[in-house]
Amino acid sequence: MNNLIVLIGPTAVGKTETSFAIAKHLESPIISADSRQMYRGLEIGTAAPTAEELSLHKHYFVGQLQPGDYYSAARYEQEVLSLLNELFAKNSSVLMSGGSMMYIDAVCKGIDDIPTVDEATRQMIKDKYENEGLEQLCRELRLLDPTYYAEADIKNHKRVMHALEICYMTGKPYSSFRSGKKRERPFNIIKIGLQREREELYERINRRVDIMIEQGIIEEAKRFYHLREHNSLNTVGYKEIFKVLDGEWELPFAIEKIKQNTRIYSRKQMTWYRRDEEVTWFHPSEIEKILEHIDSRLL
Repeated sequence: MNNLIVLIGPTAVGKTETSFAIAKHLESPIISADSRQMYRGLEIGTAAPTAEELSLHKHYFVGQLQPGDYYSAARYEQEVLSLLNELFAKNSSVLMSGGSMMYIDAVCKGIDDIPTVDEATRQMIKDKYENEGLEQLCRELRLLDPTYYAEADIKNHKRVMHALEICYMTGKPYSSFRSGKKRERPFNIIKIGLQREREELYERINRRVDIMIEQGIIEEAKRFYHLREHNSLNTVGYKEIFKVLDGEWELPFAIEKIKQNTRIYSRKQMTWYRRDEEVTWFHPSEIEKILEHIDSRLL
C-alpha cells in the first residue's frame, strides 16, 4: 500500500525545515497544504518557500494561483487526490505539509460535496454583508437553516456568508449538504504533528513578523491593495498593513497587531489539531525520532 505522510503544526513552528528532512529521507516531493502559499506574489506575507528552497525539493500547490483567483478546500481535495495517483506511480511514500486545517482534513477525511457558489450569488451576499451587517445575515441564516444556525460560529462572518450563499443558490439548507462522514482513502495516512512550548512558539512568531517587515511585506501589500477584498488577502499580515495604508493605524501598532493575531491563529490551529487522535506529536528538534516513527508506520 502507498503512504501519505502528513506534517502539521501551528504557524512558525518549523514545518518547512522538518518537511525538507522528511522529503530527503523518503525521496519524496512535497505537497503544500497552505491555502495562502498557493497565490503567486504573496511570498513574504505567507512565508512561502524561497526559490532556493523550491529548487531543493519538488513542490506542488505553491504559487500556481493569481491573488484574485477563487479556490476552495473541495477543489484542493480533488486536485491532490488526482496528483497522488500520479505520484504514487513513482513514489510509494509522499509528503504533504502545511497548516491549513480544512485543506488537510479535505484530503485525509474527505469534504462534503457542497456546490460551488457562482459569482453572482457570492457578490450578492457580500453586498448584503457590507450594507446590512452580520446581525442581519444571522437572522436570515436562522430562518433559512435553523439546524446549521444552532451549531455555527455566528461571529465568523465568512462561515455565515458561505452558508447563506449555498442556501440562496440551491434553495436548500446548507446543513442538508453536510454529512460529516469520513471517506476511506486507498492509501495509508501517517500524521506527524509539530509542537513547541507556548513561549518558544510565540518568540518565533514575533521574530517571523519582524523578518516579514524587513523583507518588504508593506511593499507586497501595496502591490495587491486593489485586491484587498479577495479571500487570498483576507489574512493576518495583509489585513493589518491595509489599515496602515488606509491611514487608520500607525505601523508600530499594526506590527504588534500582526504578532498578536498570529499568536491567536496559532492557538486556533492547535485546538483544531488536538481533536485528531491520529496525530503523533514531536518537537521539531526530534527529527531522528520523527523519521524512525515514520519508518515504523510505513506499509
